[in-house]
Amino acid sequence: MKSRILVLDGNQRASLAAVRSLGSRDLWVAVGESASTSMAGFSRYCSKMVTYPDPYDSPRLFFEAVLNLIDEFNISFLLPITEATTYAVLQYRNELPGHVTLPFPTNGAVEQLANKNELFKFAASKGIPIPETLFCKDAEEGLRALKAIDRFPVVLKPFKSKILEGDRIISTRVLIAESAEEARSLLKSHSFFSYPFTIQSFIVGTGQGVFALFDHGEAVCYFSHRRLREKPPGGGVSVLSESAPIDDALKVSSEQLLGSVGWHGVAMVEFRVADEGTGYLMEVNPRFWGSLQLAIDSGIDFPWWLYLVCTEQQMPEIKWQQRRVRWILGDLDRLLIILKSPSTRYSLREKLAEIVRFFQPGLRTRHEVNRWNDLNPFWFELKQYLRALKG
Repeated sequence: MKSRILVLDGNQRASLAAVRSLGSRDLWVAVGESASTSMAGFSRYCSKMVTYPDPYDSPRLFFEAVLNLIDEFNISFLLPITEATTYAVLQYRNELPGHVTLPFPTNGAVEQLANKNELFKFAASKGIPIPETLFCKDAEEGLRALKAIDRFPVVLKPFKSKILEGDRIISTRVLIAESAEEARSLLKSHSFFSYPFTIQSFIVGTGQGVFALFDHGEAVCYFSHRRLREKPPGGGVSVLSESAPIDDALKVSSEQLLGSVGWHGVAMVEFRVADEGTGYLMEVNPRFWGSLQLAIDSGIDFPWWLYLVCTEQQMPEIKWQQRRVRWILGDLDRLLIILKSPSTRYSLREKLAEIVRFFQPGLRTRHEVNRWNDLNPFWFELKQYLRALKG
């Protein structure tokens, strides 16, 4: 009997990509979200749209609702997409029914790589380049450590982007301090620095990611892309991206990390490649990524292959091809940011050039959300976007 799949986080673009991938294989796919409706839930490949409590408000209530959905719809394959739902499910994974597949390694393996403090120590022991790093258990220790730093900027990096603490999830963020004074101010003003974090040297260079699927410590496939446009323009979410050959050195570092802990499932390994060519490890995320649709369009169908790996079925032959994918509303946001920026940042000529680029995405470019054979998710996203603009 074919699996019945529950994909969480239905308003994420990666969720939509996963639903289209799995649902197009004639698999029964339900989509969950804390809101009553969701973008992926409107896909033609979604069999059922369901709701659960917001995991940020109460991870426990969220998980109990997921258990009820598993029971109600006889779910046999559970796929969290964001870190919040992933960590909440992993926290209580021992309570999942025995017939449910959760495509993740052991919690120990996840903690080894997703906990950035543990990750950097582990990477250094493997000879993988990391930025100059000071490990701090809390803000007080960080304030003392700043006295020994004479080069700025520095990066203040919490040990996790989402911290599961009791019955709540705390969101953190990476911050850059241009001076010791700014660093002290940030450490004192953000409560998440009461948890472990690192102080790292700032690496001048470009961000590059290696996306991977592993089967109990063995690499199945890899993927990489280059960001052509980002929102915000100075660096952020990719809105126009292109598949690219994998950097051999980054691939070796990724395989060392993931293979050493017996990784199972997908992972995103982030690096910052310095101007002289060294790839410094930034983080490892145990989940799907925003540009997942690009990988699928390029012939690396991660959601489907993850399902095949977890259900012990034969893998197809890998046929990679170069493609471009554009998130059009994200790209529009990027353009509006540039047009609203002062002339001291973007000249009139630069703004006009960006308008021209916006209307020339390239012949090989496919749209990430708006697809002719499955348009309802785009209409839903567009309504949400226009509502946000009015607000």
